Amino acid sequence: MDKGDGGRESNEQSVTSVLLSGSTYRGLGEQVLSPAEERFERARRTAGLFLAPALAVLFLLLPTQLEPAQHKLAAVLLGVIVLWVCEPVPIPVGGLIGVGAIVVLGVLPPDDVLAPFGSSTVFTFIGAFILAQAMLRHGLARRFAFTILSLPGVGRSAARVIIAFGVITCLLSAVVSNTATVAMLLPTAVGILAVIAELVRKQLPEGAPFDPLRLRVGVALMLMLAYGASVGGLLTPIGSPPNLIGRGLIEEATGQRISFLQWMAMAAPVCLLMFVVLAGVLLLLNRPEINKLSGVEDYVAAERAKLGKLSRAEKNTLIAFATTVVLWVTPGVVALVAGNDSPAYDLISDRLDEGIVAVLGASLLFLLPTDWSRRRFTLTWTEASRIDWGTVVLFGTGIIFGSLLAETELAQTIGRGAAAALGFSSVIAITVFAIALAVLISETTSNTAAAAVVVPIVIPIAVAAGVNPFVPALAATFAASFGFMLPVSTPQNAVVYGSGAVPITKMIRSGAVFDVAGAVLIALVLPPMIALIGFG
Repeated sequence: MDKGDGGRESNEQSVTSVLLSGSTYRGLGEQVLSPAEERFERARRTAGLFLAPALAVLFLLLPTQLEPAQHKLAAVLLGVIVLWVCEPVPIPVGGLIGVGAIVVLGVLPPDDVLAPFGSSTVFTFIGAFILAQAMLRHGLARRFAFTILSLPGVGRSAARVIIAFGVITCLLSAVVSNTATVAMLLPTAVGILAVIAELVRKQLPEGAPFDPLRLRVGVALMLMLAYGASVGGLLTPIGSPPNLIGRGLIEEATGQRISFLQWMAMAAPVCLLMFVVLAGVLLLLNRPEINKLSGVEDYVAAERAKLGKLSRAEKNTLIAFATTVVLWVTPGVVALVAGNDSPAYDLISDRLDEGIVAVLGASLLFLLPTDWSRRRFTLTWTEASRIDWGTVVLFGTGIIFGSLLAETELAQTIGRGAAAALGFSSVIAITVFAIALAVLISETTSNTAAAAVVVPIVIPIAVAAGVNPFVPALAATFAASFGFMLPVSTPQNAVVYGSGAVPITKMIRSGAVFDVAGAVLIALVLPPMIALIGFG
């Protein structure tokens, strides 16, 4: 590193400090934008400010066949989606406005509306974000990033780094919940992004504007983490909650039991092809600023040498992180050994809830000392409080809307109405409808809620049409994990959005393309695999 680099570093904002700041939802004045980008952002946000209430009020005034609670919820949800897409206000605030409107309009009493904020997933976010904050603050994430970049051949191109990271994510999410997988790997992904962002900055002319949270390589890396977890989660019955919900409903309706290995045999080709498509979509739509990471191996080696041995704070953070991971993985291991319908699995999975595990693991950071004589511990509350509370609020409101869609039966009404209007009579038509409906609902609510809502709709439609419900119901179960466009669609989307490196417009564009590609793959590949295994 020459003196020029040192001067630039003193004048440029530290990548790591930006990533630690939790500045997810930033106004126009907080970003480095080109004139064209600023014009687009200003127009998008201004349009949303007026369009959201206008559409909500217009829909509320329209005569519909919906029940009053469903009508009001649909109007509010329409306005909130516009607020989320256009961002005239920070996305969490848009969700809170919608929650307030639901109570004011009398859809449900406030206690019932706000109850989902106590969801285990919300506590998973809080615990995971505190762990990530510690890993970033004490440099453990940076150390992990350099270790991955130093693997033979991986650090030579940004595409290889992104693909390698995706493979790890997919494999882990097959046995660990998608949320837990993303929570585990987020600090490492942020560390990798910080390293690559520094390399991008070094190639810019001195004084050139630079925002480490607006890099295409950051979008590709973070979305690979979120989407890769969804893809890998399909591989096993325990990989994602919709799998267990869908499998249980299918077995109850058809009397056909799907074993662990049968599920994997059906899912493996789908997951493999989806991962190939995912890598292509993300790298084409978010082409990294650096193709070849020239000189990165020497740079990584030098930086790793500077890090030296693990500090006490790093060791404590690693202990807290490892403890959390082990407890997250334990239910999956028990399911592999004893079966996911065994009493042992029921006991372990109930006691080691991922949200409780996350907050207990994070609590260790306040118990493990770095200097006992001074009573100094690994993390202070001031440091921990800098996590992205906006993302926590965002997903809490998303869970609220998911609960209301199910509780008011608005989702069921939409599904039955569409099926009756379209007059389905063949397994192909019902399967395509099931996939489309599952994807649509999963975009506006959790994937778990999507499976719980769509599969019970699809099964009676198939039975009424005289076709075996196994294929469309399983296709709907798979498609329920396809919420890729919005931060509220899945917990993993919200987690990576919380990094601040994924603008909402980039998530919508990449997610829409992958939604369509994934839906087509499910429709084409899953039915023949089901027939090959002997079902359907």
